[in-house]
Amino acid sequence: MNRLPAPFDRLRLPVIGSPMFIVSGPELVIAQCKAGIVGSFPALNARPQSELDEWLHRITEELAAHNRANPERPAAPFAVNQIVHRTNDRLEADMATCAKWQVPLMITSLGARTDIFEAVRGWGGITMHDVIDDRFANKAIEKGADGLIPVAAGAGGHAGVLSPFALMQEIRAWFPGLVALSGAIAHGRSILAAQALGADFAYIGSPWIAASEANAPEGYKQGIVGGSADGIVYTNLFTGVHGNYLRSSIEAAGMDPDNLPVSDPSKMNFGSGGNTKAKAWKDIWGSGQGIGAVTEVAPVEATVARLEAEYRAAREELAAR
Repeated sequence: MNRLPAPFDRLRLPVIGSPMFIVSGPELVIAQCKAGIVGSFPALNARPQSELDEWLHRITEELAAHNRANPERPAAPFAVNQIVHRTNDRLEADMATCAKWQVPLMITSLGARTDIFEAVRGWGGITMHDVIDDRFANKAIEKGADGLIPVAAGAGGHAGVLSPFALMQEIRAWFPGLVALSGAIAHGRSILAAQALGADFAYIGSPWIAASEANAPEGYKQGIVGGSADGIVYTNLFTGVHGNYLRSSIEAAGMDPDNLPVSDPSKMNFGSGGNTKAKAWKDIWGSGQGIGAVTEVAPVEATVARLEAEYRAAREELAAR
């Protein structure tokens, strides 16, 4: 991790906790950062818009207090996710709030805009952009993104269909900058595998749904704990963009997961949570395919400790080979 820019060079593990609609709030982000990994949340989770200022104030102050009390173990930086899509009528206001608090890492999704990248760079921040293939990766870097988040097959929520082997191979053929790999990463061994493929970070979401600090109903958390890869359904019905969801939540909403209609992509609406009576992510629960590694609801610190132990054991095992 020597090539990472400050403050990302002081992480306990090379992990970014991915932003999850509704689930990620200040409690989860603060716990992740204190545990030594990047915590993040979607700006749209703070409702009304004025609450975003309160969230960033709280996160900034609590992490600063932690750093004063623990100079030998400072918190990791945090990130905010912006949905850069025409349906997001809050984008300009949310960007102004992020500029006020000089958010260190911005994660942009569903649209790459030069003005957004330049704005973040202007206050000293870094922007990483979600992509599902090499073509979108090239476009994002051409428009000024600092780094990329290749969202490979098996990732929770909105996800691509390409193998991480193929996706990382194509991106690393031309891009030497920051990369966080996403896609069914829930075990320390998988973090090491992401690095072996050339990623700087593993981008992990679904395991944090089962965190004590997550803003998720108990049924959702237990769905993650009891779930496995074969319980994940890939569909574009709920938001207009293909994503992975828990089969059990689709069934609970009275739908047949094996016979879902196809949505009209022109009716995307991420601000409302979707286009059907059962809303993503309130009723239809997103999840990646890696959840078989999650066996209990636990505090963030305990999960990070598990991932760290698995990661170190995997490194030793690989070296022994």
